[in-house]
Amino acid sequence: MGIVIKQSIQNTITTYLGFVIGAVNTLFLYTQFLTPEYYGLVGYLLSTANVMMPFFMFGVNNTLVKFYSSYKTKNQQNSFLTLMLFLPLVAIVPIGFIGVLGYESISNWLASENAIIKNYTYLIYVIAVAMAYFEVFFAWSKIHFKSAFGNIMKEIFHRVCILFLLLALYYKVLTIDQFIIAIAIVYVVRMVIMKLYAFSIRFPKLDFKFNFEVSSVLKYSFLIIIAGSVAMLMLDLDKFMLGKLIVIENIAYYNVAVFVAIVIAVPARAMHQITYPLTAKYLNEKDKVSLEDLYKKSSLNLIIVSGLIFVLIVVNINQLYALLKPEYRQALYVVLIIAVVKLTDSLLGINNSIIFNSDYYRIILFFGVLIIVVAVILNYILIPIYNINGAATATFLAMILYGSLKLWYVNKKFKIHPFSINTLYSLMLIFILSVSFYFWEFSFHPIINIVVKSAIVTSIYGIVVYRFKLSEDISTILNKLLKASK
Repeated sequence: MGIVIKQSIQNTITTYLGFVIGAVNTLFLYTQFLTPEYYGLVGYLLSTANVMMPFFMFGVNNTLVKFYSSYKTKNQQNSFLTLMLFLPLVAIVPIGFIGVLGYESISNWLASENAIIKNYTYLIYVIAVAMAYFEVFFAWSKIHFKSAFGNIMKEIFHRVCILFLLLALYYKVLTIDQFIIAIAIVYVVRMVIMKLYAFSIRFPKLDFKFNFEVSSVLKYSFLIIIAGSVAMLMLDLDKFMLGKLIVIENIAYYNVAVFVAIVIAVPARAMHQITYPLTAKYLNEKDKVSLEDLYKKSSLNLIIVSGLIFVLIVVNINQLYALLKPEYRQALYVVLIIAVVKLTDSLLGINNSIIFNSDYYRIILFFGVLIIVVAVILNYILIPIYNINGAATATFLAMILYGSLKLWYVNKKFKIHPFSINTLYSLMLIFILSVSFYFWEFSFHPIINIVVKSAIVTSIYGIVVYRFKLSEDISTILNKLLKASK
């Protein structure tokens, strides 16, 4: 776990820095500088682009990681990388052509509930293409175990740019139209920078001979298009359907709530940048012992780290919303329910990586399509009745089903699971602290209240984890920190 722990820590720090900047944007600047209608519009454009992105990527980001380590000769690698560069165009070009021919009809359909969407529909395509090729170039660097720079670009770059754009909007340097267009330009620039970095690691030598099993690669890419992005699609699908079914202002409230909750997923996102290619390596080498060890350690470490974040969010959520405009408080339930979803994701460790990189990857297409269908049906039923709470409930039910299916399938095929007795102890600790401190509020200013309560909860949590050695890896890190502080 040495390289995993080292790069995971680097990526976690980078990701949290990005989330701090994102918090300033999402919780304060967007809510103060934009009306809920325009904030909802920005959220809708980005979310709809995210829904399209997996189709534009054509599964290349996952395909790169799965197959690259299995090719040992330079010729095979060059030929494989050439295919990966051009494969997304199979989807991007025809969809773009259809978009141009049917632009009026498509924009009218998307704007059926909210007319404000119509004039900006074309930006969805631009952003989706930029996001897709960014992920391709990020995967290009990850297969060489170089994820730090890509993580900076993924988590920090666009948020810093948007922060300056929001300030430019506030000081009337930009109009609202220019601001929205500038956001799309930021994603294009991010893609170009990531491309230059990826090519600096290994410049592509185009080889169209394709001297490898192209059919296997194409089959995997096609099957993984939806399956590889279900978790990401779910929350953005919610926002897309909110924009179709109810007034767009609700997306602004949902955006804030989801942003708070997905902070829990940061450690998992950081760790998966390095565990994903490692999982592929162990599977290609048929090293089941190392795979099971990575599975259990990733789950335990993630549930402990993510569990602390979960507790801090739950016990401070009322005070956090006291800092925002009153209308945003209606999404309090959304925060709590999505937080549970993200904590459950962390509990599964490298479950996704095992399925995607194994010979059983086909099943994930069935699971993925099933969950998307279930989510769409639940959203159509619940959103008109319960508004944004309905969208959150739909995601919760669909994702719990999805996680359960994947957990069962990996155990069935590999006879391994990620749990241990320390997993149970960790969950008990999370539950006890969440319930104990949720209703306890100081009579201080909300910010002081958050700081004091967080310090108390973190101290108790850290002492219990360290004292009872719930994780060997985390105890080792804490010992090093304690020695360094002496």
